[in-house]
Amino acid sequence: MRVVLQRVSRASVTVGGRVTGAIGRGFLLLAGFHERDTADQADWMAAKIPGLRLFPDADGKMNLGLADVDGAILVVSQFTLYGDTERGRRPSFVEAARPGLAIPLYERFLAQLRAAGLRVEAGEFGADMQVELLNDGPVTLILERSA
Repeated sequence: MRVVLQRVSRASVTVGGRVTGAIGRGFLLLAGFHERDTADQADWMAAKIPGLRLFPDADGKMNLGLADVDGAILVVSQFTLYGDTERGRRPSFVEAARPGLAIPLYERFLAQLRAAGLRVEAGEFGADMQVELLNDGPVTLILERSA
């Protein structure tokens, strides 16, 4: 599983002109699933992210987590995180999980984040989405947990 995490001042995702998720301060997560991923990767990632201390304290050091700043999470599925551009000019997505595997993992990931007591908004799996964000910092991390 691969997640691109961006600390944001605000973010939203729109599908067909309809906002499916919007947050203020928090994390925008672009989440991709590998063909060999299992529930363990989704559970690990969902446990890891809420504890990350990426917000500045009174001294300007990254010591505060989402709960400390009353932050939220916006999750957007992104199979293109497993795009391979090593050969040719068009990416290959053969390592990205197919919907039969990816959808249950995506839903599990959302459920586990919500179970942590955080406000979690989401895009729509497999839809053509427009994502707007105001990156704060900028702070961007790539998190990965392999099968």
